[in-house]
Amino acid sequence: MVQAWYMDDRPDDPRLPHRPEHGLPVGLEQLRRLGVLYWKLDADKYENDPELEKIRRERNYSWMDIITITRDKLPNYEEKIKMFYEEHLHLDDEIRYILDGSGYFDVRDAEDKWIRISMEKGDMITLPAGIYHRFTVDEKNYVKAMRLFVGEPVWTAYNRPADHFEARERYVKFLAQTA
Repeated sequence: MVQAWYMDDRPDDPRLPHRPEHGLPVGLEQLRRLGVLYWKLDADKYENDPELEKIRRERNYSWMDIITITRDKLPNYEEKIKMFYEEHLHLDDEIRYILDGSGYFDVRDAEDKWIRISMEKGDMITLPAGIYHRFTVDEKNYVKAMRLFVGEPVWTAYNRPADHFEARERYVKFLAQTA
C-alpha cells in the first residue's frame, strides 16, 4: 500500500524522506480528493498484465515508454533530476508506473502544503492535469518507470506560477467541488 505524508520544510537533500517524526499520514481517500489516483500492480508481469491492460483500455492510456533514472542510464542526470524537482504542472495527466526502484512524487494539497508520496515497485499513479507537483529519486538514486499518455506524449512542464492555464483553472474548480 502506498505511503504518503505531509512533508517537513527542511531545505536539505530532497532525496531524503522529509517525514516529520510526528507527521500527519495521508490516506488514499485524501489523495483521491486531490484527483490523484493509485493502483498497486505486479511489476514483474507488466508486459502481459491483464489488470494493467484493463486500466490502459478504460482510461485510454494508448502510448507508453520506459525511462530509467540513474546516473549511468540518463544523459545529463544531475540536470534532469533538478528539472524534475522544480515545482510544475502539466496540461495533461501524468501517469507513472514504477517497474523497479523507488522515488517520491510531491503534490500540493488544497491549502498549498506539500504531500510526499513514496513510490516503489508496483505502484502506479495518475496526477491530474493542473496539479502542482515535482518528482525525485530517493537515496538509492534509481527508478525504472513506465510513462503512459492518452494519445501522443506531451512533455512540456510549466513551472510555477502557471495559474493562467485552463488545466490549472479546471483543477482549482475540481478542488473547490471536492472540498
